[in-house]
Amino acid sequence: MIAAWARGLARHRTGRLLAALTGIALAVALVAALGSFLTASKATMTQRAVRSVAVDWQVQVQSGADPTSVLSLVGRAPGTRAALPVGFAHTNGFTARVQGSTQTTGPGMALGLPDGYRTRFPDAVRTLSGSATGVLLAQQTASNLHAAPGDTIGIQLPGTALRQVKVDGVVDLPQADSLFQTVGAPSQSQPTAPPDNVVLLPAAQFASLTRGATGVTTQIHAARDDTRLPSDPAAAYTSVTGAAHNLEARSAGTALVGNNIGAALDSARQDALYAQILFLFLGLPGAVLAAALTAAVASAGGERRRQEQGLLRLRGLRPRQITALAGLEAALIGLVGGLAGLGIAALTGRLAFGTASFGASAGSWSVWYAVAFVLGAAVAAGAVLVPALRDLRTVTVADTRKQEDVRRSRSPWWMRYGLDFALLIGSWLVFRASSGNQYALVLAPEGVPSISVSYWAFLGPALLWIGAALLLWRLTLLALAHGRPALARLVRPLTATLAGTTAAVLARRRRPFARSVVLLALAVSFAISTAVFNATYHQQAEVDARLTNGADVTVTEPPGTQVPPTAGNSLKLSGVRHVEPLQHRFAYVGSDLQDLYGVRPDTIAKATSLQDAYFAGGTAHQLMRRLAQRPDNLLVSVETVNDFQLSPGDTLNLRIQDARTKALRTVPFHYAGIAKEFPTAPKDSFFVANASYVAKATGSDAVGAFLLDTGGTNQQRIATQLRKQVGTRATVTDLTQTRGTVGTSLTSVDLAGLTRIELTFAVLLAAGSGGLVLALGLAERRRTFAIATVLGAQPRHLRGMVLSEALLLAAGGLAGGALIGWALSEMLVKVLTGVFDPPPAALAIPGVYLALTGAAALAAILAAALNGSRRSHRPAVEELRDL
Repeated sequence: MIAAWARGLARHRTGRLLAALTGIALAVALVAALGSFLTASKATMTQRAVRSVAVDWQVQVQSGADPTSVLSLVGRAPGTRAALPVGFAHTNGFTARVQGSTQTTGPGMALGLPDGYRTRFPDAVRTLSGSATGVLLAQQTASNLHAAPGDTIGIQLPGTALRQVKVDGVVDLPQADSLFQTVGAPSQSQPTAPPDNVVLLPAAQFASLTRGATGVTTQIHAARDDTRLPSDPAAAYTSVTGAAHNLEARSAGTALVGNNIGAALDSARQDALYAQILFLFLGLPGAVLAAALTAAVASAGGERRRQEQGLLRLRGLRPRQITALAGLEAALIGLVGGLAGLGIAALTGRLAFGTASFGASAGSWSVWYAVAFVLGAAVAAGAVLVPALRDLRTVTVADTRKQEDVRRSRSPWWMRYGLDFALLIGSWLVFRASSGNQYALVLAPEGVPSISVSYWAFLGPALLWIGAALLLWRLTLLALAHGRPALARLVRPLTATLAGTTAAVLARRRRPFARSVVLLALAVSFAISTAVFNATYHQQAEVDARLTNGADVTVTEPPGTQVPPTAGNSLKLSGVRHVEPLQHRFAYVGSDLQDLYGVRPDTIAKATSLQDAYFAGGTAHQLMRRLAQRPDNLLVSVETVNDFQLSPGDTLNLRIQDARTKALRTVPFHYAGIAKEFPTAPKDSFFVANASYVAKATGSDAVGAFLLDTGGTNQQRIATQLRKQVGTRATVTDLTQTRGTVGTSLTSVDLAGLTRIELTFAVLLAAGSGGLVLALGLAERRRTFAIATVLGAQPRHLRGMVLSEALLLAAGGLAGGALIGWALSEMLVKVLTGVFDPPPAALAIPGVYLALTGAAALAAILAAALNGSRRSHRPAVEELRDL
C-alpha cells in the first residue's frame, strides 16, 4: 500500500511535490552555504590578524633583571619559534652637517638589532634606499636631517659625548606605534605618536655607543607558532593571552609581555561577532522564508490532501496507517529536498568561492551541512506531517467535503487580539533602546577574554518583520472582505461580465490569497533589506577609505618641514585635476594637545569629499562658508564641545607653535561648528581652521599634505609616478592602496561574498514566493474553472480571472515588500551602526538589483498565471473526470 501511495504521489501530485522540494532545497542550501561561509570567514579573520603583526611579543626586561635569562625563558616558552634581544636607548637628539649646513633634531630613540633580525621579522623594517643592513635612519629622521646613505650623523646619548656614525640606508617602520609602545601600560597611557627621530644600529655597534649611557633597556622580540592557533578569533585570543600570562608568571616579575598578536586578535574577535550578527540578521530571515515557502506550498494542496484523507478513512484505513502515509510524503520531501539543497550549496561554493566547503575545514562544513539537512527534514515534517496529524484529530470525514472558508468563519486569533499592532509597538520600543547613543551591540572589553553580544537587539527587526507581515495580512483580508465593489470595478477591464464573479471568488479565497501576498512581500523585503545593507556597507567602506587617505592621491610631508603651498605645482602630473594644500599643526586647548588642520574653505571640496554627515551645526557647505567669511572661526570635535562646555560664538584660545620663535603663542578662535570627521584627521579630537588665519598667526604657511584629485581614475599610476618624483622626502598614498588596508578584519572576509549568496537566494525566494504558490493555487482550482466553463464562461474570461488575481498578487506583494524592506533597512543600518565607519548619512539604493528582483518575481507570477490560464482551456468534461 505504501509503495502504491508513493507511486501515486509521484504520478498525480508531481507539481506539489516538486514545489515542496524546491522550498526545502532553498532552505537547506541557504543554511549550509551561510554557515560554512561564516566558519571560513572567522578563520580568515584570525589569519589576517596574525599576518598583520610584525612582532608577536615584545617582552620588556624589567630593571635589574638579566636579559640573557629572560631571553632563555622566552625561547623555551611553548609556541615560540624565535626570540632575539633588541636594545632601546633614548637620545637627546641627532645632528648632521650636509652641504655646509648643520641640521639638528629633538629627542629620539636608538635601537640595537641583532644579526638575523630582518630575516626573523621581515615586516618590522622596510628599506627605502641604500643598504638593508648597518646604520639605518627612519624616513622622517632622514628628512629632518637632510641626510642620505653615505652621510655622517651625530647621536647624542644621555651621559655620553656625541657619537658619529655613517648612514648606510633609509628605512620605514610600518608598525612604529607598537614597536615603541610602553609595554604593560593601558591604551590611554600609551604615547600619542611614535618618536619622530629613530636610528637602527647593529647590536655590537649599539652596545659600543651606549656604553656608559643612561636610559638603556632591553626587549626580547618573539615570533610565535601561529599554525597551532584555533581558527576562531575569540578562541585564538584566549590562547595567546593565556600564553603571555603564563610567561609573566614564570618570569617571577623579571619580564612584562607586550602582546601585539593578542591586541590584533582582540580586534578580530569583535569583528567575528559582527560577522556572526550579520549571519543572523541577514541569513536567518532567508532560511525562515524558505521554510515558510515550503509550508505555503504544502498548504496550497491542503484542501485536496484533507479530501484524500477523508476518502482513506471511509475505506477503513486506521489513523496509524494514514499517519504513515503522511510521514512517507514528508520523508520523501525532506530527503530529496535536503540532498538537493546540499548539492545546491556545494555548487554555489564551487562557483562563487572555488570550493564546495566555502574555505571552511572539512569538519566545520560537514557539521553545517548536517545541521542544514536536519533543518530541512524538520521543515518537511512541520509542513506535511504536522497538518495531517492535526486534521486527523480535528476534522471529521464530513468536514473534508466542505470548503476551507466554510469551515473557518471566525477571524484568526491574532487578528482578534491585535498581535500585529503589539509586535510593531514592541519593535519600536526595542529599536529606540538599542539605537541609543550609549548602546553597544558588541561589548569586547580590552584585555578581557570574555566578549558578549546584546542579542535582544535582534528583537527590533524581527518584531518589525513579523508585525508588518501580519499587518499586511490583516489589510489584505479586510480589503478583500469589504471591498468587493471596488475590486469588481478594478478587474472589469480583464474579466468583463465576470468581474463580480471574480471579486466574489477572491473574497471567498481571501485567506490563501492573503497568505500569498504576505509571502511575496516578505521575500521582496528580504531582498531589499539585504541589498540595501550590502550597498550601504560598500558605500561607507569607500567613504572610510577616502577619509583615511584624504583624496584620490595624497602626498604627506614629514612633520617640521617647511613646504610652501606653491610646491603643489610640481605635483600636477597628467591626470591630476586639482592639487589642494592642507596644513597640519598641533595646538593645545588647556592641557589637551590636538591636531589642527588649516584648509582653504573655498577650494577644499575640489580635492576631497565633504559630506554633511561629517559635521554638526550646519552642512558642509555652510560651515566652509563660515570659515571663509570669518577667518578666525574654528570647527571643533564633539568631545571638545562637551569637555569645555562650548556654545556657538564662544572664544577658544589655542596655543600653537610660532614658526619664527619656536615658542607657543596664544591664538584666539571662535567656535563655529562641529567636525565629527575630516579627511586625514584622527578619529578622536581635532580642529579645522582657515589656513590663511593659521599662517598669519604662526608666521608659516607650511603644508602638511597635498590632496590630489584624479577624477577617481589612474590613482595607482599617478601615485607610482609621484613616488619616483619625491623619493623619500615625502610619503605618497593612493585610494586603492588605502582601500585595502583601512577598516576592520570584517572587511577582509569580503562582505560581498556573504551578500552574493543571500542576494542570489533572495531572487529565487521572491520568484518562488510569487510563482510557485500562485501556480499551485490555480492548479487546485481546476474544478472551479471547469464548472465556470460549463456555465458558459469564455476562455478570455477565464484568462482574465487568472491574470486579475496574478496582477493583484504582484501589486500587493511588491508594494508591501517595498514598504517593509525600506523600514527594515533603516532599522538594520541603525542597529548595526558598529559595522559602519563612519555611520552613513543616507542609505545606498542598488536600483539595478532591486529592479531585477522585482522583474523576476513579476515574471514568475505571470508565468504561473499564463500556465494556469492555458490549463483552464482543457475540455470541462475531461477536467471534471480527472478530478
